[in-house]
Amino acid sequence: MVRPRQISAGRRPGGDGSSPPDGVGPARPSPLLPLLMAASIPVLLFGGWTAYRTADEHRSAALRTARDTVAQVAERVTAEMNDQVRVAETLAASTALDGPDLPSFYRTAERVAAAHPLWHTVELDDPAGEQVLNLLRPLGGPLGPTADRDTFDEVRRGQAPAVGGIGPVGPVSGRRLVALRVPVLRDGELRDVLTIALKPDAVGDILRKAGIPDGWIGAVVDRSGNLIARSRGDADTVGLPASASVRRAVATGSGGFYKGTTREGVSVETVYATLPGTGSWSVHLGIPRHALDGPVRHALYAVAAAVAVSLALAVALVVTLARDLARRRRQDSSRAAAALEASEERAALAVAAADLGTWRWDVARDGVSGSERCRKLLDLPGTEGQATWSPGAILGAVHPDDRDALRRAAWGCLAARGSFEVDFRTVSAPGAPRWFHARGRAAAGSDGDEVHGIVADIGAQKRAEAERSDLLRRLAAAQEDVQRRIAHDLHDQVGQHVTGLSLGLKGLERALDGSSGDAPGQGLVARVRWLQELTGTIGRDLHRVASDLRPTALDDLGLPRALAALATDWSARYGVAADVQVIGSEERLPDEVATATYRVVQEALTNVLKHARATTVSVVLDRRPRDVRLVIEDDGVGFDPDSPAATVPGARRRLGLLGMRERLNQIGGTLTVESSPGAGTTLFVAIPLGVDPTAKDAA
Repeated sequence: MVRPRQISAGRRPGGDGSSPPDGVGPARPSPLLPLLMAASIPVLLFGGWTAYRTADEHRSAALRTARDTVAQVAERVTAEMNDQVRVAETLAASTALDGPDLPSFYRTAERVAAAHPLWHTVELDDPAGEQVLNLLRPLGGPLGPTADRDTFDEVRRGQAPAVGGIGPVGPVSGRRLVALRVPVLRDGELRDVLTIALKPDAVGDILRKAGIPDGWIGAVVDRSGNLIARSRGDADTVGLPASASVRRAVATGSGGFYKGTTREGVSVETVYATLPGTGSWSVHLGIPRHALDGPVRHALYAVAAAVAVSLALAVALVVTLARDLARRRRQDSSRAAAALEASEERAALAVAAADLGTWRWDVARDGVSGSERCRKLLDLPGTEGQATWSPGAILGAVHPDDRDALRRAAWGCLAARGSFEVDFRTVSAPGAPRWFHARGRAAAGSDGDEVHGIVADIGAQKRAEAERSDLLRRLAAAQEDVQRRIAHDLHDQVGQHVTGLSLGLKGLERALDGSSGDAPGQGLVARVRWLQELTGTIGRDLHRVASDLRPTALDDLGLPRALAALATDWSARYGVAADVQVIGSEERLPDEVATATYRVVQEALTNVLKHARATTVSVVLDRRPRDVRLVIEDDGVGFDPDSPAATVPGARRRLGLLGMRERLNQIGGTLTVESSPGAGTTLFVAIPLGVDPTAKDAA
């Protein structure tokens, strides 16, 4: 009976401490507010994520624009320098240099230089590096050595055009110029070196006209890391070393991205590429980091703000829901307590009605506690009510032969976090041992692993099983006795009569053969012969029936020779090769073991004939001191023992196997089947010797 729960005035306060009327409780919050908060969280997060993605795409687009601009500038500068090289090569091939005719070449060079605004001057140097001609000075005056000696030596060694970097201040021009040199070859020999001094301002014009966005910084740098042109700054920066980050990029690669700082101290992310055909010039386009990363940084701030607001909304939502759940939990607690009490009472009634004992094994405390019914069933020490015992005390009450099985089952259940069922006997009660069934399941307790379970008295069930097994055994023995008697009668009586009839007909045949040779006598002889054949057939049929009912060879010759005779007769009758091998002692086996073994082989050969389509069958009989082993193997089509087709009701093969198992169960034997489609079938039979199969059941 469940008693009503008492509620004090202080637990559910009203205005005066009294409980509110039925159906009246605290005001429930509107469900609209939690829904709005829950809906706002993904909207805020999605908005922040969208802003970040937009800013990141803007940053990627800026880098792509920088890469395209660098490629455009590189293409224009390379094309312009290639044009200048071709013009210089044409000028170097002038016939005025064949003589040479320097005045004529001077005039030609002036006309060409006037047509090319990028040219500052044209000079002609002898192989020693001394200037022979310079448009900045009249012809014939002293000029001195050429300014950019490195490029001059490169042309002299390779006898090919070369583009130098920003050179030193020239002794004639007084400026830092870019030298473009081509060899003057006559008859395969270097006669002079023609030098075109280019204005760096022209390269700067190309850079400034490339459409560089405001705030971005572009520069063209020679292979030494000196500035040839720059989109920001005045002309004084030309020829000066570029920033350290630019020089590192020029020294380590031919193109790509790098981060660095400009001469003005601006942090930039730079795209650069090397210009082919320009003596390893490179063009650099730097994007200020604040312009490139600013939108992304602002988007991250927006994402952080969205996350913070979402977290605040989530906390508010959790608090609101927690309050509502707490209110609901308080309302349901009394109903849950009442339902639990009623459930416990029903469970106790069910356990008492089923005559079950309950127990709990606490692994951490190494103790087993049980109900009063459990204590009485197992005859354990203790007082009225709940009692606790050690696992050793529990095992001490169990039959010695069953202790290992119970111990393995309990520990295996604990290790696998599963359940177990086991039957065992006890020896505490006087007289014969009593049978019990234990069932348990592992669970996680508050202090560690536990196993909960029940124990039931199954003595009546075991006695019924023993009586059933004894009845089946006696029924089989009676059946064998009847079959043995019928077989003996057929063999000793009917067989003798048929033999006498056959002998009489044989004598009649001889008498008729010697009496006369007339036609009627011959017809009578033929008829008598037919009767004799019929009599032989009857005798063989009677012998076969007698063998099927009870093989006389089993009684007369023993099991090994009876199996050999069975295999020989079966092979001759059905054309399937069969052999029998006997291992161990041929001492006569108990009748029930020999009969069961013979019948199993007989049924197995029948199954082979009906289902296996085999060409060879092998039977191995192994007599051991404690048991008999039998192996029957064929090379037939095989089958899947676990397939549904092998277990449906009415399947003939399955019925044959069930019959074998039932016969073996009566004498404590076992049957194991191994087969697979296309791989034949093997039967393994084990029959214990000298052990009463029902001794344990009867106990």
